[in-house]
Amino acid sequence: MRTVKSTNPAKRTAPLQPRKPRAPRAPAAKPVLTGRFAALDFETADYGRDSACALSVVIVEGDRVVDTWTRLIRPPRQGFVFTYLHGISWRDVHDKPTFGELWPEAAKRMEGVDFVAAHNASFDRSVLRACCELSGHKHATSPFLCTVKVARSAWGIFPTTLADVARHLKIPLKHHDAASDALACAQILIRAREKGHTYEDLLQQHALKPARKARQHE
Repeated sequence: MRTVKSTNPAKRTAPLQPRKPRAPRAPAAKPVLTGRFAALDFETADYGRDSACALSVVIVEGDRVVDTWTRLIRPPRQGFVFTYLHGISWRDVHDKPTFGELWPEAAKRMEGVDFVAAHNASFDRSVLRACCELSGHKHATSPFLCTVKVARSAWGIFPTTLADVARHLKIPLKHHDAASDALACAQILIRAREKGHTYEDLLQQHALKPARKARQHE
């Protein structure tokens, strides 16, 4: 049987048109900052992220520390696992306010900050979110900046524990003391700025990705 070629123009294959090259993506705009940020540090009683037993907040404007705030917190459980690290026990906090009672005061001090900094910021952010969920407070909406990443990028410091970074930069530190840790975290960013890294660049490069739902004590 002889094959008959179709003469129907609708069935003819149209010639492929060359694709237009995609326009290059515009670089992400740098955030416009005021230079005001908060550095914070949590200490926890046990493995639950909702077990904050100490919180320190340091407020920085430009390259100057303008406010410090530190409180002991009564966690939701009496059992302490990490007393050997921070020296805090149930005896120290049994008569202290809960996180829910203290957070409004801390949040007020942090109003208007461009970002919140912490060393190993994913941990401190998860503690804050878990404690806010437990107490019924709204989560902090400011972006978090991790000074572990900043220290690695700005100075190539490895390992990058807070003690290692403080030693390298000659920052006084009493490790696992919330006030000392938060102040050291603030000083890392101030030193990075003095080295020529703007807060805008640091935030653009090292801000944490949006957080997932916080995990509480299991």
